[in-house]
Amino acid sequence: MTRPRTQHAKRAVVIGGSAGGFQALSVLLSLLPADFPAPILVVQHLHSSDGGALAEHLGRLAKLKVVEPCDKERITPGRVYVAPANYHMLVEREGDISLSTEERVNWSRPSIDVLLQSAARAWGEDLIAIILSGANSDGAQGLEAVKAAGGLTIAQNPAEASYGIMPQAAIDTGSVELVMGAAEMARCLQDLVIGGQDGPAPPSPSEEAAL
Repeated sequence: MTRPRTQHAKRAVVIGGSAGGFQALSVLLSLLPADFPAPILVVQHLHSSDGGALAEHLGRLAKLKVVEPCDKERITPGRVYVAPANYHMLVEREGDISLSTEERVNWSRPSIDVLLQSAARAWGEDLIAIILSGANSDGAQGLEAVKAAGGLTIAQNPAEASYGIMPQAAIDTGSVELVMGAAEMARCLQDLVIGGQDGPAPPSPSEEAAL
């Protein structure tokens, strides 16, 4: 699996998680600085009765502003958008968020694939996509779309994840470029979004073994 050696600064980050993803997402967001300049869009599989609790909790952990977006809300740099329960969240080419109640994808609404595929069309090579812990394969096809569009793809190390099925399904597509733990993702994102041409730090031996 080829690792990128240099990268231009990325403009946006999309993250998908399911069972166990909340813990990884909490670690990742808590370590990002308040001046992180890119928008972050998150799909975490939720119970239908969530009612905004996930966004509120992440907002207490993160230095960035965390919100549940409204339909047609303009995407703002340096903000975290968490898909609300029972809605697919998509990125429109004009830079807005679209919320949809169309049928479930991979038995999920919100679906990670739906977000990643729309983000790949909107941002192409300017995008970073991350798959976290989960017990199904949602996100694997979306990650392939991001890779095909020239974006950078990352999966949580299955050995670290509470449920390794989802990141492993993404890795098995052959479209994952980096495999790492949640804490290291925060440093990697800062290198890629803020550091630009420097690219991510070299992987540790354990990460190489995971590939």
